[in-house]
Amino acid sequence: MISVNELSPGELAALLHFHAEAGVEWLLEEEAVDRFAEFEAMKAARRSSNPAPQAANVREASPRPAAQTAQRSAPAPDRFAQRPQPSIPDGEAVQQARFAAESARSLPELKTAIEAFNGCNLKHSARSTIFASGDATSGIMIIGSAPGADDDREGQPFAGRPGQLLDKMLTAIGLQRDAILLTQVIPWRPPGNRIASTAEMDICRPFIERQIALAEPKAILVLGNFAARVFFGENDTIHGLRGEWREIAVESRVVPAMATLHPQDLLTAPVNKRLAWNDLLAFQAKLASL
Repeated sequence: MISVNELSPGELAALLHFHAEAGVEWLLEEEAVDRFAEFEAMKAARRSSNPAPQAANVREASPRPAAQTAQRSAPAPDRFAQRPQPSIPDGEAVQQARFAAESARSLPELKTAIEAFNGCNLKHSARSTIFASGDATSGIMIIGSAPGADDDREGQPFAGRPGQLLDKMLTAIGLQRDAILLTQVIPWRPPGNRIASTAEMDICRPFIERQIALAEPKAILVLGNFAARVFFGENDTIHGLRGEWREIAVESRVVPAMATLHPQDLLTAPVNKRLAWNDLLAFQAKLASL
């Protein structure tokens, strides 16, 4: 320990200034204090003030009001349950969808009709209504299965990583997103990206069929297992449906169509990119012949 006598006046002044800034009010007591004994005395006093066992001092919990108990035990409200749900039967919803679709005389009118339609429960759980984007006069139409989370968030088809991969696929065969028509068979994202039910697809079918009729494409590229089954009416997987030219009959039109893997399928299993590339080359050759 350094003695005060060993410090110069300047060092002593600096030390005192340091202690003052630290909150020290005095350096020495008038009499020596046994801090250990003081601490033991404090503990003994604390024990004497609480002689009874701890269990005896526990207060009996007062019963909570029933309303408060019910409020805390009630499950969190489902945000989807707060939204209005369609009350019309599925068959009537299909009829209403068909009437709304057939009444549209242009793609903008069809977009308005879809946005105003409330007969499909998928609309009440989705953030956005996804309609076609791009050039409807190009004669080229690409149809995906259903909106994903990125599509629903951004309000356009083929957003996020699947959309970026689709852009690369199109560029590889000389196409651009803005120069063709992109759409999906269902305009609303199913909750949790689940597969749409048969009833939901029946309700949405008039809208996608009317899109095809109004756009009048010369060729259609169908992406994904669900979309391929919708148009080709088979229960096979996309691996069994892809790569073959088929026909989609809509109203008075018959359009050549080919199915291939969805970009999301290729992100999940990149090994299948070679299959999609072969399909894209066949699609490019078809466009050249048209």
